[in-house]
Parts: sequence; C-alpha cells; structure tokens
Amino acid sequence: MSDTREHIRLYVEAPLAAGGEVALSREQTHYLRNVMRQNAGDSIGLFNGSDGEWRAIIRTLSKQSCTLEPQAQIQPQRQNPDLWLLCAPVKRARMELIAEKATELGVREIHPVLTTYTSAPRVNVDRLTAITIEAAEQCGLVSVPRVHPPEKLQTVLDNWPTQRRILFCDESGSAGPALTELQNLKSKPDSQTAPWAVLVGPEGGFSPDERAMLRAKPQSLAVSLGPRILRADTAAIASLGLWQSVFGDWTR
Repeated sequence: MSDTREHIRLYVEAPLAAGGEVALSREQTHYLRNVMRQNAGDSIGLFNGSDGEWRAIIRTLSKQSCTLEPQAQIQPQRQNPDLWLLCAPVKRARMELIAEKATELGVREIHPVLTTYTSAPRVNVDRLTAITIEAAEQCGLVSVPRVHPPEKLQTVLDNWPTQRRILFCDESGSAGPALTELQNLKSKPDSQTAPWAVLVGPEGGFSPDERAMLRAKPQSLAVSLGPRILRADTAAIASLGLWQSVFGDWTR
C-alpha cells in the first residue's frame, strides 16, 4: 500500500476495488476536464466512506462523462472520532461555515437543533451535505459526516443515547472553563471511550428552561468558552477544537 496521496480527490458512491470501473457525475466530469484540466491517463484519488482512498486512472473523459479505474488503495478506511455536533441553525453563510469546519475538525454527524431563540430555522440539508463532501475532499478525509434534518432540541434530548456525553457550551458564565472541565473528566474511568456530542446554541443563547433541562441531564457537562460572548460559528469551532485536544485524535 502506498502512502502517496493524490492532489485531486473526489467522493463517489460507487464501490472501490482494483480493476473496477467508476463513472463520475456530469458535475465531477466538468470539474476534472474544465477546471482541473485533466486528461485520460491522469490519476486522481477516490473515496466513498467505506473502502478507503484509491488511486484511480482516468480511462475515458469527454464533455459529458468520465470513467476511472481504481488501481491501488493509498489510504485505509478510518472512522472519525465518535463525536456529534449539535448546533442551532444560523444564517446560511455561517451555517455553511460551521458544516465545513466541523468536517475538517473530524465530527461524525451534524445535528441542527431548533431552540427557543433559533432565528433561522430553515436548513438546506442537501447543500450542507455538499459542503461536507467538498471539505472532506480537500482535507484528506476518507469519510464524510452525516447531516441530519433539523429537530427540536427537546425531541433530541428526550431520545438521547444513555452513554453519549454532551459538552454543553453555556454562555451564562456559571460554568467552569471548557479545557479544565474536559481535562478533569478525562481522568475518570471509561471517559476516554465514551461517545460525545458538542452542543452550541443560537445567537441569542439558550432559554432558562433549556439551560435547566441540559444541566439536569447526567450526561451533560456545562462549560464556559471564556469571558467574551462568541458568535455561534466561532463557538462551534472553538469547542470542537478543545474537545479534539483532550479526547480526540489530534494527539495521534
């Protein structure tokens, strides 16, 4: 197995195996032919979220279609840490930034949650999925986070998995520093193997009832992200980075 990765990488849904054939979409064909100026005989990287990354040779390339032949696996399949991001939807550009950076930071799933003060409840799941795919292609991932349709926060918490912890970013100022709280928890039994979620609220914060509900859950760890009020996208990126630095794969 080679460890030399390709400069151009594309996500596909087809199975990947030596000697197979993969047909690209018209959009991907346009990208390879007209944007990246590729030709028959050139090689790119392909991944599908289950078979790792493969070096594939372009066999045919026209205006409308492209076929490739996978030849060798160049990166084994790896799973991101078992980390979810729960975030209240915000305006489109900032929500797209959250999806992009959450992908780069290694989340497995993105769950938009509707809270009392959510001001932008509409979520384009297909658009966010496309952004996560592009981010995965660019940053060397071999898996793509799953983007869920939005649900009410109350519904999500009512069905919360027993073993999954919640890093609850509490902007009220009554919680301890996030890094300190995570490091303290890391020393407890089974803490390093537990699945996690990071929860970030809307621009207006959580309501008193939501905050009380979250603090009452035994899986919840309320933390502070510092003395300043952060925008929702900044809070999501900061909290995911803090979690990764303690429980994630940044130390590998």
